[in-house]
Amino acid sequence: MSTDFSQDFFALFGLSPGFHLVPLALESAYHDLQARVHPDKFAHLPDADKRVSMQWATRINEAYRTLKNPLSRAQYFLHLNGVDTAADSNTTMPAEFLMEQMEWREAVDEARIAEDAGELEKLLLRLRHQHADVIGEIERDLDHSRDYQAAAAAVRRLMFVEKLEHDLLDAIESLES
Repeated sequence: MSTDFSQDFFALFGLSPGFHLVPLALESAYHDLQARVHPDKFAHLPDADKRVSMQWATRINEAYRTLKNPLSRAQYFLHLNGVDTAADSNTTMPAEFLMEQMEWREAVDEARIAEDAGELEKLLLRLRHQHADVIGEIERDLDHSRDYQAAAAAVRRLMFVEKLEHDLLDAIESLES
């Protein structure tokens, strides 16, 4: 394996750069690379070779985690194309989206207070549909229209949706315990 740590994660796995990817292709490439650079294969070699092996294994794991998760994959792809999602500093969202988020939060709070696990499950199902819609929007913006600014805005919305999904799962879990 070459020691070119500068190649992007898509190139590392032999994948075409883009938001859409075939999960099985990523998984297969990941296992193939890990098998080739696993530190145990280099145990009998000098320390320098062992370190390089460990660096490669770490890089491959980081790349796999990044590309496997749609949110981090979108952020990474945007970064490769010179676009910062400004997730920490740009919290500007359309008023309609913010109102919708407030309504979601109120519905979750009401169901949590009422200890209505069934309603929380319904909300979770609806939210997962919204999650899928935003993922579809990101894929269109990145892979088809190449509208990176629109994709960055959709990524910021996806962050809100995923946070709400996490909160919903916590609420459901707290009722089950």
